[in-house]
Amino acid sequence: MLNIDSTGYIVNGRVKRTPRPVIEHGALTKVNGIIVHQTGGSTGASSLSSYTLPNANGAHFLIDKDGTIYQCASLKKQTWHVGKLKARCVAEHRCSPKEFKYNPTAENKREMKKEVPQRYPSNEDSVGIEIVGVATKDVYEAVNAEQNASLKWLVAELSSTLGVPMTEVFRHPDVSRKNETEASTASW
Repeated sequence: MLNIDSTGYIVNGRVKRTPRPVIEHGALTKVNGIIVHQTGGSTGASSLSSYTLPNANGAHFLIDKDGTIYQCASLKKQTWHVGKLKARCVAEHRCSPKEFKYNPTAENKREMKKEVPQRYPSNEDSVGIEIVGVATKDVYEAVNAEQNASLKWLVAELSSTLGVPMTEVFRHPDVSRKNETEASTASW
């Protein structure tokens, strides 16, 4: 179990507290899922720097190439890391005819009226983890062994501490219309 302080930051030698308040948006009152991403950039430093820019988006955690875990946002705050949700019922073969009609904006609105696990976790109720990894010609580089070891530890600890079932941990393209290769080699 993780020790989370009153500000929503993990107190553990494996996690470096690196606040980036510009990426925090509103209260995160319930965590129903964890979403795993890749940055699209080649270094952790570039991601950490981009998280300071006006209107920046980011995730709660960033895992660098050497496996270092940075916590960039409080676990009491939302970050905008998911985007418009896909209909979970499609992947689970349980959609109504209305839900099969493809329109990303309408699909997201329908999904957000549902609760997890009828929908995927969203910005409002998930923790985001970014893994440093560049995309070349629309294909993300492989997640390395150090990154996967840190990801496995972090996901297990967050799952246990926050009560998130492992069935509610997803790659970004599973829940939103993103590059299918993003985090495809991530393992937890």
